[in-house]
Amino acid sequence: MRVQLAALSLVFTLGACGGDGGTGPDMNDPGDNNGGGGNTPSRTIKAEPSFASDIQEIFDRKSCGGSMCHGSALQAGLDLRSGNSYANLVNVTATQVSMNRVTPFDPAASYLLKKLEGTQTVGARMPPGGAVLDSIDIQNIKNWISNGAENN
Repeated sequence: MRVQLAALSLVFTLGACGGDGGTGPDMNDPGDNNGGGGNTPSRTIKAEPSFASDIQEIFDRKSCGGSMCHGSALQAGLDLRSGNSYANLVNVTATQVSMNRVTPFDPAASYLLKKLEGTQTVGARMPPGGAVLDSIDIQNIKNWISNGAENN
């Protein structure tokens, strides 16, 4: 019985994060430029993305701050809910490796980006069990970090 409950819990945990479980862009995401539809304006790569309107929007749209991920469950001690996420990311050491989650001006030294791109050496690519972030989201996060990871 314990094994069945643990397996069921794992299924719910993995399903709570990200999109539909596919390996590409989330086709059900109305803001996707890759087949979504809906009334959400097209997303674009921005040279100087804003944390509040562009980066936090990614976390919110992909449900990263959901209760089973980086919300009330606080996986890896990381809170990505609006109002909390910036202070938990920038110049904060990751729990899995000894590097910062986000190092301003240095995307290559930012564990967040490694986890999103799947180039990390520890743990799973984010989001686990969900659709990976598309090239627009990844590039906007890179650009935000490259520009100093400002809280703007």
